[in-house]
Amino acid sequence: MFALVDANSFYCSAEAVFRPDWRRKPIIVLSNNDSCIVAANRLAKEAGIKKFIPYFQARYLCEQKGIIVCSSNYELYSDLSAKLMQTIGRFAPEQHIYSIDETFLSLKNTTKTIPDLVRHGQLIRRTVWKETRLPVCVGMGSTLTLAKLANHAAKKHRVYNGVCVLDSISCITSLLQLTDVEDVWGIGRKLSAKLRLLGINTAYELANMPAKLARKQFSVEVERTINELNGICCKHWDEVKADSKQIFSTRSVGNRITSKAELHQALSKHAGIAAAKARKQGSGCTQMLIFAHSSPHDKQPRFFKRLLSFPRPSNCSMEICAAVSQVIEQLFENGVRYYKVGVGLLDLVDMSHQQLDLFNKPIDKPELMGVMDSINQRYGRDTVFVSAQGTQVKWGMRRNFLTPQYTTSWRGLPEIRC
Repeated sequence: MFALVDANSFYCSAEAVFRPDWRRKPIIVLSNNDSCIVAANRLAKEAGIKKFIPYFQARYLCEQKGIIVCSSNYELYSDLSAKLMQTIGRFAPEQHIYSIDETFLSLKNTTKTIPDLVRHGQLIRRTVWKETRLPVCVGMGSTLTLAKLANHAAKKHRVYNGVCVLDSISCITSLLQLTDVEDVWGIGRKLSAKLRLLGINTAYELANMPAKLARKQFSVEVERTINELNGICCKHWDEVKADSKQIFSTRSVGNRITSKAELHQALSKHAGIAAAKARKQGSGCTQMLIFAHSSPHDKQPRFFKRLLSFPRPSNCSMEICAAVSQVIEQLFENGVRYYKVGVGLLDLVDMSHQQLDLFNKPIDKPELMGVMDSINQRYGRDTVFVSAQGTQVKWGMRRNFLTPQYTTSWRGLPEIRC
């Protein structure tokens, strides 16, 4: 058996962890620069909020219904996610973190220690709520797809009380008949539209479709999905995650960049972020892409990019930021109001197996970078950084509704008044 544990409206629930007075109120969370609604809890949806629409379209409704609006607090979400996964991981011998708020558990060979799966699922929910104050739902099935389907049912149908276990053919059949085909894991809107043309409207009808015919008409992934709905394991999580072949750090800015100094600072910051990511996976880059452009909706949009090569692989923030300084004159143009900037590290290689060059002496400083990474990991990002990033960020991401970073910033520590 497999279990999928998923947090309910994770971003919104995370915002309410340190605000008990928000736990029974409608909450929405906005995307970068407070542009679109990316998360909404159940009460917000019942009030008429739709996800992925621009915030300005829902602003009046939020004010009218008293909906709490929050900017994306990525520092808080990341820290709470780590605590959530650590807590859930205690309930199974194997765990696979699928996303920031979802994790799979393998319950293989645990029949003697976990005789009652429903009770075990409820124990997971109670423990997670007690230790993290995050509400979760648990779905269990003999395959990953069935576990995903069970989790969807646990969140959608209150009769399951947050835990759905598909441990019999009758339970699986009844749930498949109640599930729309587009709600099946791996079946998106475009694929479900094609399936509906064939008369397949529910997950039950999809499960009864001949698997070989599905592979011929669609793809091998649809064939695997059908087999998984019938209890045949075809999908497995990777034991070892492959390193990224490219690393990018990009962001649209809150306030347009109009000066060379601000552009230099913004690009240096993204260079530092990308370099830290490369060091984390033990990789170095041999090529680097630097770009900056105005909004595509401007009357005369402008796009600038430069590709640099390093004589030897590097993941040193100082060296990579120095490369930004070399091309800043070619990227900046007076009168251009820059909207988006970014840095990409290309052709990554494993630093433990790099090819050294007799005529190019290494100039990176791995010991210094190790100290910098350890300090930033302990005290928060940019506790220590390259000075080229600047200290007064006027172009930073707009987050007008940002809540305190309760767990990662001294200034954000919650106050308890008795």
